[in-house]
Amino acid sequence: MSITVAQFLDVAGGLQPKQFSVGSHDKISSLDDLDPIYKQLLDKPIACILGVIGNDGLVNQTPMWFDYDGDKVLVNAAAQRKKVDWIRKQGKVSLLLVNPENAYHWVSIKATVEREILEDDPDEGHRVTSQLDKIWTKYTGNEPPYGLRDPAINERRVLFVCGIERIATFGKP
Repeated sequence: MSITVAQFLDVAGGLQPKQFSVGSHDKISSLDDLDPIYKQLLDKPIACILGVIGNDGLVNQTPMWFDYDGDKVLVNAAAQRKKVDWIRKQGKVSLLLVNPENAYHWVSIKATVEREILEDDPDEGHRVTSQLDKIWTKYTGNEPPYGLRDPAINERRVLFVCGIERIATFGKP
C-alpha cells in the first residue's frame, strides 16, 4: 500500500516562486512515515474537521476527534447521527487537521471506507468501544470509559476503518 503525499510550498521560509502550489509528491506506506512536523498534528489532541457529502449534495463539516492505525483512518461516531448515513452512502471522507497555534500548518487526508464495525458486533464490537475509550483519554485526559454517551437513548457506536487515498501537507509549526 502506498499513500501519495502532496507537499504544498508555503512561505514559512520566505517568499518563493509558485508558493501555495504543490512542490513535491512523495510516497509513504503508513502515517507513521509522515514527516514529523505533520505527524505531530495527528498525535496531539487536535480536533479534525470531517467532511462528508450530505443528502443535499453539499459538503457537511463536523469537528471531531481524530485517530488512526498505520495506514488507516478511524472514524468513530454515534450510529444515529446523520453523518453515519452520509458516510455509508458516499463511502468517502475528508479530514483536515489544523495546528491551533498556526492556521498555516495543516494536514488534509482523503480516505475511502473499507470496513464498518458496529459496537454490537459479537466478534469485533469490543474494538469499537476500545478505540472510543482510547480517543476519550487522548482528548480529555480522563480514564475510560468514554463519558459522553447520550443518556436519552441507547447510544451505539460505529467505527469506520478508512484507507487513505491522498494526503496534502502545508506549512511549518
